[in-house]
Amino acid sequence: MSTEPERIAGVRAFNRLYTRVIGVLDEGLVGSDYSLSEARVLYELAQQDVHDVPELRKRLDLDAGYASRLLAKLEGQGLLARERSESDARRQTVRLTELGRKTQATLEQSTDAQIGELLGDLTDSDQRRLLAAMGTITRLLGGHRSDPTLVLRPLRAGDYGWVVQRHGELYAREYGFDAGFEGLVAGIVAEYVAAEGSARQAGWIAELDGEPVGSVFCVQGGAADTAKLRLLLVEPSARGHGVGKRLVAECVEFARRSGYRSMELWTQSILTAARAIYRQAGFQLERSEEHHSWGKGLVSEVWRRPL
Repeated sequence: MSTEPERIAGVRAFNRLYTRVIGVLDEGLVGSDYSLSEARVLYELAQQDVHDVPELRKRLDLDAGYASRLLAKLEGQGLLARERSESDARRQTVRLTELGRKTQATLEQSTDAQIGELLGDLTDSDQRRLLAAMGTITRLLGGHRSDPTLVLRPLRAGDYGWVVQRHGELYAREYGFDAGFEGLVAGIVAEYVAAEGSARQAGWIAELDGEPVGSVFCVQGGAADTAKLRLLLVEPSARGHGVGKRLVAECVEFARRSGYRSMELWTQSILTAARAIYRQAGFQLERSEEHHSWGKGLVSEVWRRPL
């Protein structure tokens, strides 16, 4: 697949900025008499008591000859000790000495202080945006964790706009919905905000490793004893991690605790993944109706479950 020139230019511009920022942080390591490579070795050794040398080289992506010289230098400074493996005399292990642990701790504190200063120039909101962007880059270019941390939290300032934006973008891209759908979502969110403080409604944002990846709302339905599940969303990057299942379960449990006797939701027949989650959560299809909305011919569905 070809890549547009302006996208390549954008990546190169980011590379130049990133190199400057990392250069500032690396200067602290150089100023402490340790190169970045030496600091990386000390950091990795601090994560567990003993390392197999070949495995250490692989983790740090170091050439065998360079790694040998690097370890010899640190050993000569009394920071680490190399020994023959107890399980295989042909292999070598390495561990930090007491001096090595103290030195690595000092480097760690210095690095934390430098990063703290860097983040200190940003507002709390900008810090969150920066960390979310870093998380996105890590996932897309650095591999995927098999066990990312999933957290559900209440909505806060800025989340409402995110919910509207992501619904508009995702449904346009995946189902071809026009701007009318985003307007519908904006209206639902506006109604929710207008009723802020009501004990009978709640909303949640799902985060994976600190980045928002999903949403769901619980509001009162047409009848006083009926709750309505609304605006379930799961980012494509988060699918397969049980995010939708957790959001729906949280919504149902809130409705039950709030005294509702049943729960309903309105969806579209083409949303197969969401429908599977609803069915698994105990919802049953009650009725369906053909309609033309958001530039598409669709079949709407009402699902319900007792509480």
